[in-house]
Amino acid sequence: MKVAIVDYGSGNLRSAQKAFERAAKEAGLEAEVSLARTPEEVLAADRVVLPGVGAFADCMSGIKAIGGMHQAIEEVALKTARPFLGICVGMQLMATRGLEHGEHRGFGWIPGQVAPIAPADRALKIPHMGWNELEVVQPHPVLLPLLRGEHGRHAYFVHSYHFQPADSRHIVALSDYGGPITAAVGRDNLLGFQFHPEKSQRLGLELISAFLQWRP
Repeated sequence: MKVAIVDYGSGNLRSAQKAFERAAKEAGLEAEVSLARTPEEVLAADRVVLPGVGAFADCMSGIKAIGGMHQAIEEVALKTARPFLGICVGMQLMATRGLEHGEHRGFGWIPGQVAPIAPADRALKIPHMGWNELEVVQPHPVLLPLLRGEHGRHAYFVHSYHFQPADSRHIVALSDYGGPITAAVGRDNLLGFQFHPEKSQRLGLELISAFLQWRP
């Protein structure tokens, strides 16, 4: 199995790579986990992970700055429908638009927008940073570790904006931060986590393992 973590300059991705390698090893899976810096590497992968750190528009610009990368990501996600996981801003880019520092177009795979977090409790700080509980609201094979609850339901978040899907059926899990926060979205072969599974200790490794074994 070839797993491509798309590297478009959004940050140090070694921790994500190590987490995927460890999860594969613990699950007894033969997986080659690589940082994909070219469209060809993305197209050759069996599973694709799109991380993202920073601003919505900057991440989209970083992808488009690599010739053919945007097209390759759309090819594997939509046309050949391989298992696809977006993490943090990588999840947000699936939306129709992002409202961070203006209005910016996303991939448009899951209708909705990415808007500022506005907690009802003004004592809650932005960015939303740290551990928070997850609540599964739509059954999904990758989130079975959460339903079993062997290692708790808490995951690690770092974000100031959140995805607001137009259709609630695309919300897979929620968290609460002075109001509901979309923690995971999904449809068909597409899945997105607002939290960082690579920083979420044992639960994160179990979720990564479930993604590696998912057959949508």
